[in-house]
Amino acid sequence: MNYLAIDTSGEYLTVIAKKGERAERVFLPDCLAKHSVVLMDEIDGALSRAGMTVNDCDFFAVVVGPGSFTGIRIGIATVKGLCFAAGKKAVAVTSLDAIAYGVEGRALALVDAGHGAVYACAYNEDKSLVAPPSYYKAEEAKEKFEGFTPFAEKELIFCGEEVKRADVLFGLERAVEAKKGEMVSANELQALYLRKSSAEEMRK
Repeated sequence: MNYLAIDTSGEYLTVIAKKGERAERVFLPDCLAKHSVVLMDEIDGALSRAGMTVNDCDFFAVVVGPGSFTGIRIGIATVKGLCFAAGKKAVAVTSLDAIAYGVEGRALALVDAGHGAVYACAYNEDKSLVAPPSYYKAEEAKEKFEGFTPFAEKELIFCGEEVKRADVLFGLERAVEAKKGEMVSANELQALYLRKSSAEEMRK
């Protein structure tokens, strides 16, 4: 199985180029507002180190949200372009998947949505979903998913307590390989937006 996976949904950048059992992994923790500048160079570098070209990939994977609206659009546009160029399909993964698959056990994956809110999704031990990803006030998520251990990609205070951090590089790889049977065409690839952007909210 050969694939390229990218995550531009947060402050970090993840790129994984996998050729059989060989994987080249890139994780840059501070890429906020720089995804469009560094992404293609990191993709080219990872593919080259793995001994691959775009045409060697069986599919392309991308994190479709929730997270940075701009980052998500950059990632999806890049993978759509690769799919069209190589005639391949795509696998959509969420940022919450990358968190949950990066830890063991029952997990409440959290992404900071600002203003005391979170994007959240609870996962059973086998990573099946308890409920679909949604936007919650932090207290609502804590009450709804009591008994699940909260995790996030970065430092996050959740209802007064700092949550554990997940390995989203490892998690992305595991999530992609778990979802490789859920391929879609480039035209079907869509962003997962769980609320309106700040610009849309301001226009109300």
